[in-house]
Amino acid sequence: MSLGGGIKLVLIGDGESPHLLKWARALQPRVQLHAISSRGFLPEFLQLLPDARRLALNTSPDHGGGNIALLKQLPRVGAWLADADADWLHAHYLTSHGTLAWAARAGWRLRAQIAGSAWGSDILVTPNQGGAYRWLTKKVLRACAVTTSDSAFMAERMRELGAGEVMTFPFGLETMPKQNAKKQPWLCFANRGLEPIYRPHLVIDAFARIAATQPDARLVVANDGSLRAALEADVAARGLAERVSFVGRLDAQTQAGHYARSTWFLSLPESDSVSVSVLEAMAHGCVPLLSDLPANRELIGDSARGLIVSAPDDLPARMAALDTTRLAATNRDWVAAHGLFEPGVQRFLTRLRELTPPK
Repeated sequence: MSLGGGIKLVLIGDGESPHLLKWARALQPRVQLHAISSRGFLPEFLQLLPDARRLALNTSPDHGGGNIALLKQLPRVGAWLADADADWLHAHYLTSHGTLAWAARAGWRLRAQIAGSAWGSDILVTPNQGGAYRWLTKKVLRACAVTTSDSAFMAERMRELGAGEVMTFPFGLETMPKQNAKKQPWLCFANRGLEPIYRPHLVIDAFARIAATQPDARLVVANDGSLRAALEADVAARGLAERVSFVGRLDAQTQAGHYARSTWFLSLPESDSVSVSVLEAMAHGCVPLLSDLPANRELIGDSARGLIVSAPDDLPARMAALDTTRLAATNRDWVAAHGLFEPGVQRFLTRLRELTPPK
């Protein structure tokens, strides 16, 4: 192990992502933490880590692949990692950052082992885009001494692609939110990216059906993306402009307020693992309306904690039949028992310590 008795670990990912920041907050008190970002760093990273422990590559990687600009940074990354002499490289999103960790370790003969954390589309989408992507994903998975998944479904897919040890735990909440707002019975909230993979047009379609039967129904659409203008035009064409609000990207506190007031949360992506947004919504007592995906069924059970939206025509009637007050309490209790981040981080670090050879 590193001097001082603690594991020296390098996070490799998108330093502008609040999800990587959450990992950094959890790890920083317990390891000698360094970080490499394919982009820049959020301001809180600058407070967590001194300049010497951060490397910003300032590229714009495409999580769908084609990250030539990122790979061109490999000599810089390899030299920086050789100097850091870490015990572990912890790569987040395997297609891009996992590839960088694997290539640097091989090219610079680093002693560090690789831990890879899958985020969803890197396992559930990218390997299906062609033989080269599938080959690369397999190479990265096999190079990892341990990997993490946030759903049993994705963990099984990782094993099919060649992963060895896979630890499964939710990328959950750091703390449970307080209940500090009154629910509005027909207020709906959606905050996934306004990009094709998240199918926000289906959210609008589902809400239009709800609105047709519920005069008080309202929808708040947070986040942003390439489809925003088309979605706003669609809403206007349906005559729903007064009932649908597009509010863009939100800070955590503002978003928490929307969760707290909303009774319903819509998330209808084409592909997904266990979504942090869905866990956040459930922790705030929202009832999730989800696309029919294995990981979503893991989250809500057999409609015990929400609804799978497979036939939008009958959605308003199914919603009206639910006891949303009871489900709010059920969902909060379930997240408190199964959806917190801390227990998973503890298990992960225990395993890394077991796998780290003494120096």
